[in-house]
Amino acid sequence: MTNTPTRAPSPAAASTAEAPAPAERRVIALPLEPGLLCLRGLSPKRLRFEVEYGLERGTTANSFLFEAGRAADGHPVPPVLIHPPGMTYAGPFFEALATRVAADAPLKVVVGVVNPNRVELLRAMAERWPHLALVTSNAGAKLVRELWEQRRPPAAGAPEPPPLPPLPPIDVVKQESCRRLAGGFSLCLIPAPTPRWPGALMAFEESTGLLMSSKLFSAHICAEAFAETNRSSTEEDRRWFYDCLMAPMARQVETLLDRLDELPIRTIAPFHGPAIAASWRSLVADYRRWGENQGRTNLSVALLYASAYGNTAAIADALAHGVARSGVRVESLNCEFAEPEQLLQTIRNCDALLIGSPTLGGHAPTPIVSALGTVLAEGDRSKPVGVFGSFGWSGEAIDLLETKLRDGGFAFAFEPIRVKFSPDSTTLRSLEETGVALGRDLITEQRRRSLRRPAGGLRESRSNPALQALGRVIGPLSIVTVRRGEGKEAASGAMVASWVSQASFSPPGFTVAVARDRAVENLLHVGVRFALNVLAAGREKELMKRFLKPFAPGADRFEGLTIESSPDGQPVLPEALAWLEATVMQRMECGDHWLLYAQVNHGGLLDASGIPAVHQRRIGSSY
Repeated sequence: MTNTPTRAPSPAAASTAEAPAPAERRVIALPLEPGLLCLRGLSPKRLRFEVEYGLERGTTANSFLFEAGRAADGHPVPPVLIHPPGMTYAGPFFEALATRVAADAPLKVVVGVVNPNRVELLRAMAERWPHLALVTSNAGAKLVRELWEQRRPPAAGAPEPPPLPPLPPIDVVKQESCRRLAGGFSLCLIPAPTPRWPGALMAFEESTGLLMSSKLFSAHICAEAFAETNRSSTEEDRRWFYDCLMAPMARQVETLLDRLDELPIRTIAPFHGPAIAASWRSLVADYRRWGENQGRTNLSVALLYASAYGNTAAIADALAHGVARSGVRVESLNCEFAEPEQLLQTIRNCDALLIGSPTLGGHAPTPIVSALGTVLAEGDRSKPVGVFGSFGWSGEAIDLLETKLRDGGFAFAFEPIRVKFSPDSTTLRSLEETGVALGRDLITEQRRRSLRRPAGGLRESRSNPALQALGRVIGPLSIVTVRRGEGKEAASGAMVASWVSQASFSPPGFTVAVARDRAVENLLHVGVRFALNVLAAGREKELMKRFLKPFAPGADRFEGLTIESSPDGQPVLPEALAWLEATVMQRMECGDHWLLYAQVNHGGLLDASGIPAVHQRRIGSSY
């Protein structure tokens, strides 16, 4: 398995590489019961540059159609569509729906998630099915009404767009209610508000035990089979979705899980990814466990925002994901729907505060201005703050937040983040690293404060014989390097690793432990190839010095270095003793680290006479 690494392409050459064209999206019909089918939109490629699509395994959009007929009492019932997709699926989705619902027929649509993309599809549906009626939660109805007349201004010189169709009638679900449908079905609608999706609705069909859970329990996987084959086949993807979007709302998610305990569920069908049948209880238990992990830390970051087109929310998601990876809890609040007392308590109890806003007509939305006033009146000036937002042309809202907070005496954790329209993949990585850096700073400051107190616990820890013995377990000092994607989607990372060990002979493999807050961790998922560069004793200091220093968010770890490439294009350091190119086969969560098992594909010795560098530790409680 020895290969000679090749010279890596120059950054200029890499930047000119063209990204592959997105694969065609399509919609398939999956019959579930007589009179009930799933219309699944399939997208083999990631839809947007949002952090939730980071594993790049495509996605699905699951809608459910209860066909027309008569209820048990004989009265006619129109077709009912649950959870329509976004506008990106409009063409194939309308084609599939039109074969089952005539254009002049009545159609009820239960809107489980309300956002600009979804409302754009509903407007197109209203033109094609003029007898459309919507079913939403109370908050969902508010959002639909606000977004119905909103659309981006036409480009300079473009003709005026045609007038919008009138807003369909809205059946508002203010509390849980059940409706009798055709074919003996009974549909219970359950409001499921969270800061990210304040208008969310879940739908539960009683006779089949089918929970159409909307965003809850989702995973971005492109799969045609209705249900997953087993729990382990989607575990990493569902955990990724949770960490990206659910972790900042762990308390609200826990409330929803308590409600689901009362339902006779047999299958969970989320909006994204395959359904969960035999192992849904295991997934619910995992959601609770993951949420408990969020609650164990006594440090928290308040994340306050509003989002008109979803772009500011995408920035918030990336920052929150980074903060949570550092081990700090995130308390996320959508200012448009947060109660004043909830907002006040979150501001008072946090250790840092981030506030984000879009710019609408040159101004910040009223809920953000109100939240800013509460921060200025009640916020602790000793705690760091951050400002972020998206804009189309100007960005006055971000300027307002920055000016008021600086004038109010607040210290900034980072420079204000301004993103024009939506963040791209490079910006998202930088945002996540910004969040990680903030979390690390909070943890470091907490440790400093604890060291200024009587340090009995610390002395006891350092004298613990088990930890002293654990410190004698050593592995070769190495640099983990990884490069993924091309052109604008290219990403690379590196970190120093000392917890490395051979794990198998056949196939040859090894394990490496990666701290959860390392930037490179986000690039090392199952199926990804990377390189392990084993350092040589006596000449490891320069590489260690370079890769141990903090990097600015989004910085190129390899800038100024001469690197070579493995057969798969992974970065190889010529100064290393040896290198291995390997593929991540499994990931296991181990407290504050992920343990990766990787199988070796290629490798080589760069210095046959050298020996590996090692790091002798006195204690097993730190590096």
